[in-house]
Amino acid sequence: MIKKNIPNIITSANLFTGAVGVYFASQFEFEWVAFCIVLAALFDFLDGMLARLLKVHSEIGKQLDSLADMVTFGFLPSYVLFQFLQMNDAGILSFTAFLIAVFSAIRLAKFNIDTRQSEEFIGLPTPANALFVGFLFYLGDMQMLEFLFKIPALLTISVVFSLLLVAELPMIALKFKNFKIKDNIFRYLTILMAIILISIFQFSGIPVVILLYILLSMIKFTLFPRN
Repeated sequence: MIKKNIPNIITSANLFTGAVGVYFASQFEFEWVAFCIVLAALFDFLDGMLARLLKVHSEIGKQLDSLADMVTFGFLPSYVLFQFLQMNDAGILSFTAFLIAVFSAIRLAKFNIDTRQSEEFIGLPTPANALFVGFLFYLGDMQMLEFLFKIPALLTISVVFSLLLVAELPMIALKFKNFKIKDNIFRYLTILMAIILISIFQFSGIPVVILLYILLSMIKFTLFPRN
């Protein structure tokens, strides 16, 4: 019984961490929000890996994973954008940020029933979206990027990333069937790009990594369309 529930415990840690992140967002402590998103993403990776290693897949685990992701990678980033808009006195327009939560729910529901996503994703994964939004805060110190925290840019991010979540756009998944360069060139490029950018720009590089991940996915599936 304990073995069967180990992945569910890790998934619950994801949910708990996301809930704590919502608290920090309510206090405008965005460094801690970013930390919570990274920690939750680690839990999200581990629960699936442990389920495969222990061979304890279950329907309740699948549903619990989606519910946890909805809080951590759906509601939390939408609330962060809401807080950014509130800081700009956006008024009723601030509620546009919650489109992220709505479209994240749709994205997660589609993923649960879509058989096409075994090797690649269809639409932007919710953890990638959460990492982008969660680490936007670190770009605030760059004068040339101050426009990102103005109302028009924040509204644009809310709408565009909501659409990316449910778009019929194939996205690279870091799922390796083998480690041959020929079969995984874009996966290796994604990992290498992330290492280089984060090494140079630290936390500020993470939103850029997500944008380049989207671009690389577009290039890959334009040059090599899915069968």
